[in-house]
Amino acid sequence: MKKLMVSLLTLFMMVGGLYASDWHTVAQAQSDRVLTVGMDVDADLLDPRLARNTTGFRVNNLIYDGLVELDAATLVPQPSLALSWSQPNPSTWIFELRQDATFHDGTPLTSADVVATFEAILDPDFGAPDRGLYAPLDSVTAMGDFTVQFTASQPYAPLLSYMDKGIVPKHVVDAGGDLANEPVGSGPFRFVQWDKNSKIVVESNPDYWGGQPSLAGIEFVVVSDNTARAQALEAGDLDLVQSPLSPQDINRLADDDRFANTITAGFGYTYLNFQTQFELFQNINVRRAIAMMVPQEVITNGIYEGIDIQATSILMPNHFAYTPSINQPANSDAAALALLAQEGWTDSNGDGMLDKDGENLSFVITTHTEDPNRVQTVELLQNILAGNGIETSLNIQPFNSVIGDILAGNYELLLLGWLNLVDPDRAMFNQLHSQGSSNWGNYSNPVVDAALEAGRTALTAAGRTQAYQNAARVIADEVPYFVLQYQGFHQFRTPDLNNFTADARGHLRSLSEASF
Repeated sequence: MKKLMVSLLTLFMMVGGLYASDWHTVAQAQSDRVLTVGMDVDADLLDPRLARNTTGFRVNNLIYDGLVELDAATLVPQPSLALSWSQPNPSTWIFELRQDATFHDGTPLTSADVVATFEAILDPDFGAPDRGLYAPLDSVTAMGDFTVQFTASQPYAPLLSYMDKGIVPKHVVDAGGDLANEPVGSGPFRFVQWDKNSKIVVESNPDYWGGQPSLAGIEFVVVSDNTARAQALEAGDLDLVQSPLSPQDINRLADDDRFANTITAGFGYTYLNFQTQFELFQNINVRRAIAMMVPQEVITNGIYEGIDIQATSILMPNHFAYTPSINQPANSDAAALALLAQEGWTDSNGDGMLDKDGENLSFVITTHTEDPNRVQTVELLQNILAGNGIETSLNIQPFNSVIGDILAGNYELLLLGWLNLVDPDRAMFNQLHSQGSSNWGNYSNPVVDAALEAGRTALTAAGRTQAYQNAARVIADEVPYFVLQYQGFHQFRTPDLNNFTADARGHLRSLSEASF
């Protein structure tokens, strides 16, 4: 089976067009190699203003530069396009740009590009998925060719953590360029080609302000099956793979001294999201009851074999606001059934199914095919719910097929994950504020809104901590989200990759400094 999987991957790469051996000719000309990275899904878009999925984020992070770059270990903002910044008052930030950055077409990058990038993101009609992260900004103004001022309506504590957004070229946008498919950035790697659902190829940028990367280029190969991706690493067809990976593959690769690895806490969580506009889930007690039937320990330690950590609330342990004193509903089928009976859901017909007003308790659970552990999780949940008299059907599709319905809120119960949660604000505001741009479940609670707003404007860590804990208590009680696990981060790579620092967000920016 292993040989078959590897052969299929090799054939897949050949059909894609630019086979690995073609790259070796380029690499030898540069006295260097091309790194091959296995990805679970294809990118959605290569425009950093509009990208939504992890592959898009990670490729864009190499093609484009932000004003800052978050340190891989500490997440402390470091200079990138901005050499320095100051804050003359709590609502104003002034960034001084480097003057030696150019886009990949040779055009100098100036404050006009920064202004145009953020003006587009802030435009509600543009549809930027991260607009909520920048919504407090009133204006972004060029104070000169290389000075930009950001002015917010009020103090906005997490702003610097979001200033790693890639800056796009205004002149390309104005000319109608297709950045979504033909990106033009200023980053350490330049776009070469994109074979949809197959691979994305980038090459080192010889004119990069930080110096040309040693790697000749990077080939991102889409291998949607987790085990096939791990086996491709073992066979030498890939140089680097990272989360999501299946537990059995993680444990095997961790014991294989042919590979360097990073195994640590990640900046993401896996969650169930109730669509609160669905009539059944408008009832808080029904949501609580369903949450009580979720066997978190079995999922975390059985299906995921302990590679993640069982969650207690939406607050993550690697965030400053975390406290173990806030807890979601505990697993208890008996308590769940009692709560449902209180809401009128009982087995009135003696057929083993819960019903009310002549209708059985029934809903659809949605997830995506690329992560077999998530598929196992919804299948287990379906069996447990059936044993408690609840009918469910499963909607399991490839991510790029189901994402449209997710963004439209067209689901009833959703199993998915969030990554790159570098601040409690990023883990909560867009997802659960009533005006949040990623509040697909349409949750609305004025107490939560007020707390999340206070977390953004508080001027001290203590004030922010109190605000996020206040929000988390209500969320744990009303369960619009039921957080299953705090995700671990797992990366395995060829040991001859030098000067590379793994980033628990899954970003690969330090490949600009890596070499073989």
